[in-house]
Amino acid sequence: MTHIVSSLAEISDRYKALFVDLWGCVHNGITAYPEAVAALQAYRQRGGIVVLVTNSPKPRAGVAEQLIQFNVPADAYDTIATSGDSARSAMYRGAVGTKVYFMGDWQRDAGFFEPLKLLDHPVHIERVALDEAEGIVCCGPFDPMADPDVNRPDFLYAKQKGLKLLCANPDIVVDRGETREWCAGALARLYSEMGGESLYFGKPHPPIYDLARRRLQTLDVDVSDSEILAIGDGPQTDIAGGMGEGIDTLFITGGLAAAETKTSHHPDEGALRAHNEREQISPTFSIGRLR
Repeated sequence: MTHIVSSLAEISDRYKALFVDLWGCVHNGITAYPEAVAALQAYRQRGGIVVLVTNSPKPRAGVAEQLIQFNVPADAYDTIATSGDSARSAMYRGAVGTKVYFMGDWQRDAGFFEPLKLLDHPVHIERVALDEAEGIVCCGPFDPMADPDVNRPDFLYAKQKGLKLLCANPDIVVDRGETREWCAGALARLYSEMGGESLYFGKPHPPIYDLARRRLQTLDVDVSDSEILAIGDGPQTDIAGGMGEGIDTLFITGGLAAAETKTSHHPDEGALRAHNEREQISPTFSIGRLR
């Protein structure tokens, strides 16, 4: 059974580093949660390291710019690992070919196609129409409010062509303020259900955790998995991912699962237990909001 805590400070001394989700934990897609920012700042002041581990399809620099807009200060974290960087690396290694059909908001997601200087010989990527494509790069839906099923005709065509879909953000939904939106993960799930092949690089899949560990190494610190706490509000991304990596987890119940866990300041114990059983997760700790 998960242990419900009142603050990060109750348990943070056990860990040298935190892998912290962003959306629903540190900000709501519009602005920062002040208590969450203060908790991370206090943890860093005591010598802890904060790695922001996000399923954003943006490169690390793009997320850092976005955090400024959301009023998340730079002293609340040390480094960032994004699903976008992990997926970009795969794309520039040719995981879905060189001619790709792009799904998403180009104005928002253009950074995904910025040259990746870390690779010695990245392939040249060309955006093309679906009927010319060798693969699909999905940073999100064209319309985040539309049911993913609107993509079924295109996905049927793509599946028949044998195209792989590279998913830059495995999240199914996200809450932007009070509005729930579909994410790239919902489209990748539909494509897989239709018999297509989807490639994932963000939470809960291993590539983003490997990237987060590499980000830690660049800080010249020696941290074992037993000294890392993964924090997030996504049962099947943040918590399942941390569990799969053998990392302790702190479940933010007041995010995506606020209604199911009957969270006000704290989650209801019975509702939380029932929710975790349904989701087949067993977080080490739970808290209403990161504070």
